[in-house]
Amino acid sequence: MIGSLVATAFWAMLPAYVPNNAAVLAGGGRPIDGGREWRGARLLGDGKTWRGTAVGTLVGVCLAVALNALADPASAALGVNLPTFALPAAFALAFGAMCGDIGASFLKRRSGRERGAAFPGLDQLDFVVGALALAFVVDTDWAVAVFTPRVLAVVVVMTPVLHVVTNVGAYRLGLKDEPW
Repeated sequence: MIGSLVATAFWAMLPAYVPNNAAVLAGGGRPIDGGREWRGARLLGDGKTWRGTAVGTLVGVCLAVALNALADPASAALGVNLPTFALPAAFALAFGAMCGDIGASFLKRRSGRERGAAFPGLDQLDFVVGALALAFVVDTDWAVAVFTPRVLAVVVVMTPVLHVVTNVGAYRLGLKDEPW
């Protein structure tokens, strides 16, 4: 039971987990805020770019399409009925994750935090809130069927753990400047 919930939660969130990492790898480009400031601080900062948002969203959608092709064999191998992704849901998860992270950057700048500064809680769940909110708006039937209350609970518990583990790993590999 727990194993199937974890597998379902992880699988269903993969198109939301990957976009921000892909955006970092795409790196650079024109900042979304165009360098504008509000009350003496950048709106978002140089880390949120149009290119990163587009690439992150595209990678998340492509991953969902690939997961659709793998869903049946993976379900059989794991003994779990893994979800497939309708295209609107795939887009909503990927773009919503990017929007959640952009929103967190806005909040970080308003609280005086610099780019890369830790903001516990927000750093781990910002993209989850954005992804799920947009998925429930864009493809409500799909989201309600996939993200049952139990699956949502697993996502909320599992995501911060995965976030810390992957960030520390990336830091130790020299891919990140800070371990959060």
